[in-house]
Amino acid sequence: MITVSDPTELGFDAARLARIPAHLKAKYLDTGRLPHTALLIGRGDEIAHLSVQGEARAGEPLKDDAIFRIASMTKPITSIAFMQLVEEGKLALADPVHRVIPEWKDLGVFVAGGGNQPFTSRPATAPMRMIDLLRHTSGLTYGFQERTPIDAAYRAAKLEAFAGPDLEELIRLLAGIPLQFDPGSSWNYSVATDILGAIIQRVDDRPLDEAIAARVTGPLGMDDTHFQVPEAKQHRLPDCYVFNAAETKKMYDTGAKSAWARKPNQLSGGGGMASTLADYHRFCRMLLNEGELDGARIIGRKTLALMTANHLPGGGDLTQHSRALFSEAENAGTGFGLGFATTIDPAATMVPGSKGDFFWGGMFSTAFFVDPQEDVIMVFMTQLMPSNTYPVRREIKTMIYAALAD
Repeated sequence: MITVSDPTELGFDAARLARIPAHLKAKYLDTGRLPHTALLIGRGDEIAHLSVQGEARAGEPLKDDAIFRIASMTKPITSIAFMQLVEEGKLALADPVHRVIPEWKDLGVFVAGGGNQPFTSRPATAPMRMIDLLRHTSGLTYGFQERTPIDAAYRAAKLEAFAGPDLEELIRLLAGIPLQFDPGSSWNYSVATDILGAIIQRVDDRPLDEAIAARVTGPLGMDDTHFQVPEAKQHRLPDCYVFNAAETKKMYDTGAKSAWARKPNQLSGGGGMASTLADYHRFCRMLLNEGELDGARIIGRKTLALMTANHLPGGGDLTQHSRALFSEAENAGTGFGLGFATTIDPAATMVPGSKGDFFWGGMFSTAFFVDPQEDVIMVFMTQLMPSNTYPVRREIKTMIYAALAD
């Protein structure tokens, strides 16, 4: 049960907040663009707004306990678990990745080849470091970027999250594919967070799902956040769709027979989890509360401050450093930290917000942001791939800040 407080007492204009679900219904639900929407807006530890609309499955209204495929919103959770190992002295951000993955010690940088031709590579100008995995400057990529022969090699090796190879096999396969660029020289959205998950497994000496449950989701009481949705909860999985120009959307994964109800081949720390509005709100409350929630200290406040700072070279934004065809962020005015994007220039984003707010999203159009200056949290859930199909995240953020009265 999610308890909603009086938005006026939390400093919001209630009428302006009410515009948001009305907008989502008129523009996205009534037109069939989205199957459903679920929006939670919090201030401090309280909830100012909750709206749940549309159908979870045919003929079934969406409920506020629905379990959504959160895809890349898994990344911040995995990054927090990794940084706990840093806090424990078991790893350091400056460590070369080959300290834990010796198979990659001689991994080179792409020069030529691909397709039917063997790759040629050169030595990297600097070793890949743990910080490069966290901030996506590792030289790794995603197959769906579809820009380079390296992207194509990832597709040919079927490295995709969830249904791809297990984490040890992922490491082995990537050892045979050159890096796209020298580590630390550019930003590219990639499988880097999946590799963080593999490192957690090796250093923590237990499977990633067990490590994350023990370190993050368990202590936070995120009881409905899983890599595999238990049988007793599978009825709460909504249908998931992919955009189709002719039909608006087509079924991608049914709730009744969801792949998320089966044990995944790959425990994807970059995109494999499912969660609820309430659970992810607890995660965001921990972040807003500088690493602690309800007496459970998950991460140190100074560690979290380091994670949410901009770590792009020279303090630049993604327009200067990104090589990615796709990511979960707009580029202008946006920096990137250790598991989160962060706003470094609100004016450049052309969207209301605060310097230092941090955020990310998932492939199925889910999203969250945390604004420490205004004490605001937003969690948005729906199930449509890809996440850049519609500007719904930008619209919601704009309307939330328009509703702030105090």
